[in-house]
Amino acid sequence: MIKIFGHLAPDTDATCSALIWEWYLRDVQGKTAQAFVLEQPNTEAVFVLNRWGVDMPTTLGALGSDDEVVIVDTNNPGELPENINDANIAEIIDHHLLTGGIKTKNPIKITLRPVAATATVMSWLIGRDLDNAPDAIKGLMLSCVLSDTLEFRSPTTTPTDKALAEKLAGELGLNIADYAAEMFAAKSDVSSFSDAELIRMDSKKYEVDGTNFRVSVLETTAPAVVLDRQDSIMASMGAVATEDGVDQVLLFVVDILNEQATLLVPNDLVKSVAEKSFGISVDGNSVVLPGVMSRKKQIIPNLKV
Repeated sequence: MIKIFGHLAPDTDATCSALIWEWYLRDVQGKTAQAFVLEQPNTEAVFVLNRWGVDMPTTLGALGSDDEVVIVDTNNPGELPENINDANIAEIIDHHLLTGGIKTKNPIKITLRPVAATATVMSWLIGRDLDNAPDAIKGLMLSCVLSDTLEFRSPTTTPTDKALAEKLAGELGLNIADYAAEMFAAKSDVSSFSDAELIRMDSKKYEVDGTNFRVSVLETTAPAVVLDRQDSIMASMGAVATEDGVDQVLLFVVDILNEQATLLVPNDLVKSVAEKSFGISVDGNSVVLPGVMSRKKQIIPNLKV
């Protein structure tokens, strides 16, 4: 059986792309395949699965050296099972920069394309067979694109992403604005999560000039819900950093509707990073970054220590 999965802290694209590829391998190519998640997905992904009547993938257990796997929505070994290089990696499908560090036993298929969502990459690979996909698969694909582009607000959005979303929405009889609003409302419902869970919900580890960061992003249409908890969240950052083996947590609260991010500033290190990275002056324990929407394109490439 081919095991398909994305990154830790799975979002909509990681969760649903694994399911899309399961459908393609199983129903189109006639292979035995199953989608998995590495952890519990975020609230938006849960909403999307419920909306399209798709069961939540099983959480991946121990990965064996004989397991054949397909990796989606990442190529970073730091976001994958610790023994990923021991498995039989057959394919990687992704839209992020090439990180390095993955080793394979045999030549494999690798498809990395500069678009906003892994599902968009998959639409090329699936080709005309996508026309015969069930509505649920088209719905998952549409959801991935709307999630990763923030309904085309993110600078990662390409004309290909937008054209695919409009095509799928038309076939499904959906109004994109209305459906995206439902998705983002689900993503914004974080009241049941602890501070540590919020910090880790959509988070990736990065090293910048010898300093290890956990760079966390909370995309929401209700930023006040998160910012009202600012003091307690900042108080939890140190413990999360220690537990996760990083030097510092950077938490950006992305206001989807106003197209800006608020960076929490708990200490002098984060203040220095903010000022060097974004060319601003920080006065207080948070700073608003107008137009900043994308970790991949606007945050990570600019980080300086």
